Amino acid sequence: MLVDRADFTDLGELAAHRQRLWERQRDYVLARSPLHRRAWGNRRPPASLEDLAELPLIDKEMLRESQRLHPPFGDYLALDESGVSRVHRTSGTTGTAMNLALSWRDAQETATVGARAQAASGLGPGHRVVHCLNYRLWMGGLTDHLTLEATGATVVPFGVGETQLLIRTILELGISAISCTPSYPAVLERVLAEHFPDLGPRDLGLELGLFGGEAGLDDPDFRRRLEATWGFKVRNANYGVSDVFCNFAGQSEVDEDLHFVALDVLHPELIDAEGAPLPWREGERGELVLTHVSRECQPLVRFRSGDIVQLTGTDRARCGRTAPRFRVVGRADDMVVVRGINAFPTQVAAVVNQFAELSGEYRIVLDGAGPYDLLPVEAETAAGRAPAAGLAAEVERRIKREIGVTARVSLLPFGTLPRTEGKTRRVIRSG
Repeated sequence: MLVDRADFTDLGELAAHRQRLWERQRDYVLARSPLHRRAWGNRRPPASLEDLAELPLIDKEMLRESQRLHPPFGDYLALDESGVSRVHRTSGTTGTAMNLALSWRDAQETATVGARAQAASGLGPGHRVVHCLNYRLWMGGLTDHLTLEATGATVVPFGVGETQLLIRTILELGISAISCTPSYPAVLERVLAEHFPDLGPRDLGLELGLFGGEAGLDDPDFRRRLEATWGFKVRNANYGVSDVFCNFAGQSEVDEDLHFVALDVLHPELIDAEGAPLPWREGERGELVLTHVSRECQPLVRFRSGDIVQLTGTDRARCGRTAPRFRVVGRADDMVVVRGINAFPTQVAAVVNQFAELSGEYRIVLDGAGPYDLLPVEAETAAGRAPAAGLAAEVERRIKREIGVTARVSLLPFGTLPRTEGKTRRVIRSG
């Protein structure tokens, strides 16, 4: 089902390949997925992928309901349970955790596609990479480990916790790359300062930082801060949607935008806030919608990812890849509407990271369901830096200028906000 080096293959050839797979996949889903049959009603899935917008959208709540009523995998499990080769669970960051089933073929395709993203970011034979994501049920642990292995790199399966041991392991094994969330280096910095006073981040000798699982790496100030502190190359190497593909996009060594490297097995669309289709063309912004054209266990057709993305390139990139390029603007469920203006945490991060007096840690604390007249932001000061008078007001002015919303900024001492090994929540909703 996979195309060799699909991220370098002519887009017309890939479109024809997807169409051939869809002609079989649509009948498979229609016959084996009651969830899709309910959603489609009397409609039959169109023969052409170009007409896919005729079908209704599938969203996360529909999957949750399906698994509540038909545990453990929902009635969109299209393969007999004896064909399930591996089971994972989502992190549950945005709601109830979901059970994810993979067949052997699903798992192989997942590893191959993910390896394309990691390889684009510079990982390969000769690297020794420590993988620091949760190895329990979360797909980011074992599955991402296998994508790292598929690049030809040597993988050290460390997981989360025992950060002091991790630091010693990096030094003892001569590890050259780390795979983790973007917020985890802050945890390492704190542990180094507390328990290894003679070592700084650069002394660990890491050359490549491979990140995923959180937003923020599209912000150049955040990237520069990481690179200046650690001395490694920063790559957003692991973008995915757990219900669809663990990792299907990553940055290349010469381009900071994400490359969509799964066009042989995954069909993308863009929709607006009302669900209407948008053209797939450079400069367009909308929610990413995804369709499996080669999936056995839990195939999805027109699944709303919840991610707002902007297409930044559809021509051949400088690295030679034909894979379309995009940036993640934010999560639809993290969007905060302030007096009619849509604001995303990533936009706040881009402002916060402009100030050397701030650590880069922040959160948005919302009271009630809205609507909101202003954006309440808690920002943490940098270690050893006394904030200048009027700093909060200057951050508020910058947010107003760059995002267009009125903010109320509260400054907190360094170390106040939590550092996590997993995903960091930036929007806290109460009430």
